Amino acid sequence: MPVDHIRYDLLAQDALRGVVRTVLEDAAKNGLPGDHHFYITFDTLAEGVQLSPRMLSQYPKEMTVVLQHQFWDLVTSETAFQVGLSFGGIPERLTVPFAAIRAFFDPSVQFSLQFAHADETAAEGQDSEAENAPPIAERSKKRPAAQHSARAPSGLPAVPTPANPKSNHPEGTPAEQGDAGKAAPAEKKSEKPESGGEVVRLDRFRKK
Repeated sequence: MPVDHIRYDLLAQDALRGVVRTVLEDAAKNGLPGDHHFYITFDTLAEGVQLSPRMLSQYPKEMTVVLQHQFWDLVTSETAFQVGLSFGGIPERLTVPFAAIRAFFDPSVQFSLQFAHADETAAEGQDSEAENAPPIAERSKKRPAAQHSARAPSGLPAVPTPANPKSNHPEGTPAEQGDAGKAAPAEKKSEKPESGGEVVRLDRFRKK
């Protein structure tokens, strides 16, 4: 079987992550259009992911966030996005590289994307090369291929999590999302809402 030295699989996944980046960039500038909202599942241990120890202890491998009614300060860069959400009445600031995203789902139009883990794609590439590797004597004459490393997020401002949530919410601590109404206009996204993020699992959306 021929070896895919171009790695079309990686190029395709990068292109699809570009779709997610474009969608979030538009949401950051203009707000969520119509009934669109997003479920984003990501690897909490991936390089460049930033979240509080509290959230990491609850979700040591994967977590899913919902960008719908209540989120604030959504910022995107070439490699990652940041967003403010509330979990259990406590505001959190998340930084998620696009390379860490495992799944993206927009229930309003039943649109979903699934991404392979970086380790899985690397293993597939190694297995393919191993199956088609030349004899040892011939391989010793060839230079090793350069290894790919993921870039750390860049271009995003550092926004610390408030030490005292109530001080940033004069009307009280944010409630759980569920009583929220329609998505707030884009110009009000920077204000921390009264209710916040939601963590769900997307196993039902994954292909069996």
